[in-house]
Amino acid sequence: MPISFGYHPYSRRNIGIGALMIEAGHERNFLSTLFSAAVRAADPESLIAAHLPDRPKGRVIVVGAGKAASQMAAAFERVWKGPCEGVVVARHGPVAETKFIRVLTAAHPVPDAQGLLGSKALLDAVSGLTSDDLVVALISGGGSALLPAPPDGFALEDEIMLNRALLHSGAPISAMNCVRQHFSKIKGGRLAAAAFPARVVTLIVSDIPGDNPAFVASGPTVPSETNAEDARAILDDYRIDLPSSIREAIIHAHVPKPSDPLFRNNETHVIASARLSLEAAKQEAKNHGFEAVILSDAIEGEARDIGSMHAALTREVALNNAPFKKPIVLLSGGETTVSIAAGVQGRGGRNGEFLLSFALAIQGLKGIHALAADTDGIDGTESNAGAFADGKTAETFRAAGLDGRALLLAHNSFEAFERIGALFSPGPTGTNVNDFRAILIQ
Repeated sequence: MPISFGYHPYSRRNIGIGALMIEAGHERNFLSTLFSAAVRAADPESLIAAHLPDRPKGRVIVVGAGKAASQMAAAFERVWKGPCEGVVVARHGPVAETKFIRVLTAAHPVPDAQGLLGSKALLDAVSGLTSDDLVVALISGGGSALLPAPPDGFALEDEIMLNRALLHSGAPISAMNCVRQHFSKIKGGRLAAAAFPARVVTLIVSDIPGDNPAFVASGPTVPSETNAEDARAILDDYRIDLPSSIREAIIHAHVPKPSDPLFRNNETHVIASARLSLEAAKQEAKNHGFEAVILSDAIEGEARDIGSMHAALTREVALNNAPFKKPIVLLSGGETTVSIAAGVQGRGGRNGEFLLSFALAIQGLKGIHALAADTDGIDGTESNAGAFADGKTAETFRAAGLDGRALLLAHNSFEAFERIGALFSPGPTGTNVNDFRAILIQ
């Protein structure tokens, strides 16, 4: 189940008529409470219960993939009134217990051999079905890496090579998943095509800015409007260097289109998204007496640049009380990227990199406290979801003997925040609606 934080102290201080302030030392607890509200809004059980399909005459096969796959499968079993079977693929690590739906695990963000087995298990589960059968696909972010299935003539190592090149390219997630759809036997709607003539109902926890369902986990059951020219343009625009054989396979791939009769009886529902979670966090802030504004739920770009942009806006509010009046909470979501040069081996994810850039740009400002975290509870490949920062963080780095700018250039945000005790580590949350950023300006 998602993590939960309680309410924490705040008070009205005599620093202005009716000014609302979080008690000193409790700012991190307040921001954690907002994160918890965002995660609760993406809780799979209540959301799946509200989107259950009608029972079919035949079998009910459940398939799925993503960081929330096991939690979604367990939730489906609790709310579905009738027999079901199937298999989902989750990330290596603790998974939710299920009775009828098998849970397999695989590696993320770089695919492994277990992922190959998982892809085969999903394809096997939907083979030989009839029009009386129902396939329920439970899809969440992270499924792209968890479901490697390279085209005929290629091996797992080729998909690993492609995945690493994409991760280091700085391309936004929608662009990466467009390319992935063109180098797969399961993505881009192909799993749903394999289930035909069974009806497929897809329930999605979206981690994609804009919530295009075809891009979540690269759309194993949702066909995309993209084509080979789109994939070629992405490879060229982001200078993604690949062996000619992989490149040729991508730009000549045939990806099923939504208009294909194979998909005419299928349904797709985005049941959780960054927007809904940010709205929940906004309401939680109001419950504490604070106004909050959602800047956007679909921010993309280099994490350090987005951090600088947020810092500039925060500075404007803190110093000039514009364009928003203090006190206020700034909220945003989306998925930033981190472009990594060859030979760089830093530790940390995009939320840590965002916050390190933000912290360096707001140094010296009073009354600023921020949290940046991934809603799945894991930022990159480390154990933390993100980190906290305030106007004193840059000074704290220096006091600890750290060069914040050097760490930023080395993509080493994990070490920076670990050394000063500012990591945010709630553990896996069981859902995934992308990045969560909250900035308290008092």
